[in-house]
Amino acid sequence: MTTPQDRPAVSISLPGRLGDPASDFRSDRRTDPRMLEGLTPFGMDRHVPAPATGPDDTLEDRLAFAVEAEGGFEGLFAANVEGLPEIAGVDRTTETVIGVDGNLITLHIHRPSEVSGPLPAVVYLHGGGMALLSAAGPLYLRVYDELAATGLIVVGVEFRNAAGKLGPHPFPAGLNDCFSALEWVGAHREDLGVAKIAVAGDSGGANLTLAVTIKAKREGRLDLVDGTYALAPYISGVYGWAVQDKARELPSLIENDDHFISSAVTSVLVSLYDPEGLNARNPLAWPYFATKEDLTGLPPHVISTNEIDPVRDEGLAYARNLARAGVNVVSRTVNGVCHDGELIFATALPDLHAAALKDIHDFTAGL
Repeated sequence: MTTPQDRPAVSISLPGRLGDPASDFRSDRRTDPRMLEGLTPFGMDRHVPAPATGPDDTLEDRLAFAVEAEGGFEGLFAANVEGLPEIAGVDRTTETVIGVDGNLITLHIHRPSEVSGPLPAVVYLHGGGMALLSAAGPLYLRVYDELAATGLIVVGVEFRNAAGKLGPHPFPAGLNDCFSALEWVGAHREDLGVAKIAVAGDSGGANLTLAVTIKAKREGRLDLVDGTYALAPYISGVYGWAVQDKARELPSLIENDDHFISSAVTSVLVSLYDPEGLNARNPLAWPYFATKEDLTGLPPHVISTNEIDPVRDEGLAYARNLARAGVNVVSRTVNGVCHDGELIFATALPDLHAAALKDIHDFTAGL
């Protein structure tokens, strides 16, 4: 019988920055080389530069930082779909609806051309940490087209942001807009030809996707949500926690910090979304803190995470909590890829991009 003392010593290699604080995409053995090729032209194969602004700086400085960051991400996203062939067979319209706060909300409605009969629909909520970017950006307009081409009706929601060109409107403005849009789609099922409704989103949009679902339960409107699909969910808001607390509860915040996104940047965005810090554990602002009571009885979910992503572990934890609450949930992890990588890097990672869209379609169509 072999005893522990008889076994050979094994050298344990921790992943990412847990094992090597200097690790970046170039030295991280997990990195998909195609993603590295997509990142390198933008200088994003190295650590994210530390922002000049922090969460304790003036609101004016933080908002100015957000405008600059938004411009950078808009350029990156646009460049990654530039030159791709147009998606044929899709009809595109817009609707302007009035939100619960009396504001106007633009909806981008994309649907397959010349298809009759009720179709499954996706209410899609874009990324940007609930503070940046637009539903009308080139990447998201293309995603709507791609999903519509699979046979879905897609409704992209131009919700108010906490900063940037569509801000500053802190929590719960964006969430209210997303819920108002969902209510509008539910009220116009027959006009739109909608059979089932899924809510989907990426990054900050995944936060809003999960929060909208919880809000629907709290308001007795789960009839509006047949399924929920969250990609790379950014849902904890704890990016300013001490290193020891991160290591204990969400080690990916250390393991993958500064890989495409960083806690230093997301902490600033958190301070814009909830300026007074009054909602730090409110599940409608940060779904990571949803209780079992919040989750019990929710419709089927898919939680999709990325291996080399600082927020990976909060998505995995949410999936586990859904399962413990008895919710039908599928958890998938895309290996070798950064935060939201399979969605953003459509040119560098065409197979992973297509697989993500197919999974959203298959989930929605199967509800």
